[in-house]
Amino acid sequence: MIGDRIRMARHKAGFSLRDLASAIEDRVTAQAIGKYERGEDVPSSGALMALATALKVSLAYLLDTQGIQLTGVEFRKKARTTARDRAHVETEVLEWIERYLQIESILDIDSTLWQKPLKGPRKLRKIDEAESLARDVREAWKLGLDPIPNMTELLEEKGLKVLVAPLSDNISGFTCLVGRADRDWKVPVIVVNDRFPLERRRLTLAHELAHQLIDSESLSPEDEEKAATVFAGAFMMTREHLLVEVGKHRHALGYREIIGLKRLYRVSGAALLMRLRQLNIITQSILTYAFQGIARGWRTQEPEELEIEAERGTWERPRRFERLCYRALAEGLISLTKTTELLRLSVSEVEAGLRGPRVDEDHR
Repeated sequence: MIGDRIRMARHKAGFSLRDLASAIEDRVTAQAIGKYERGEDVPSSGALMALATALKVSLAYLLDTQGIQLTGVEFRKKARTTARDRAHVETEVLEWIERYLQIESILDIDSTLWQKPLKGPRKLRKIDEAESLARDVREAWKLGLDPIPNMTELLEEKGLKVLVAPLSDNISGFTCLVGRADRDWKVPVIVVNDRFPLERRRLTLAHELAHQLIDSESLSPEDEEKAATVFAGAFMMTREHLLVEVGKHRHALGYREIIGLKRLYRVSGAALLMRLRQLNIITQSILTYAFQGIARGWRTQEPEELEIEAERGTWERPRRFERLCYRALAEGLISLTKTTELLRLSVSEVEAGLRGPRVDEDHR
């Protein structure tokens, strides 16, 4: 496993074997690193520390002390995903999930539990059945019909692990399972790209949730993707709520109305229009006219984003891991140093997070 970790971190860094040997000042040769990666040799402690520093990963990550493995990694635009993209993402997830599982173990929290809304994966005979799947999930989780204020918080509350990370522009998100080789359990993880607008990240979370719930053997990969898209729209914008807000049949739509609706449901403008068409609230000709007119370019550029550019990726962040770390610190279960290691923050940042804002003497 050490070899696999070195190889993934090297690909993430974009190093060739010779580049990596040069980065560690030829402490070991490129040939030796190749042997480490193939499992033909094991690096010394000094070489391992040098590799971790050059690759900008933790020593614990390279040592793989928990035996954590990723399975079922499914990138949504796989044809355009490079080996470096995959290595970058897998390294990012493994480093993060190891820290996440550490803090859950310290707090004696069962990492394997998530509140599955269904007893098992749902078999779908056709794409449109994803609509009823979304309705059943909302009912099981008692969400009602109203818009979902925070998708990230909802999924974390249900026990799913959510990571928002900088990914390649051609990856919107993916889902995978994390487990240990010596244990019979797997934890579902959803990863979304923080370079995308909030509206798109929320839909990606719903889309990836669908992949956790749909029986992958019941549909072709292409149809499963389409079903997941239908699920995401139906989950974020329920039929009943939309009909009240928009009406059963519309012959025209205005720009400000569309922007108001996308802000209400916190979804992309393009997804909103597609949902209106799916429910036959608008005709195909109206949809086409919209994308040729007021919605021109909306598939690639979000109109009036909820987040301003300077705040990109800061709204609806996953908070559970951070919260657990501060809980363990406050209860004296971990040290300040350990907390900084887990959260990847400085001592001053962690101390500020524990104490809160300082109050000036004059206002005490």
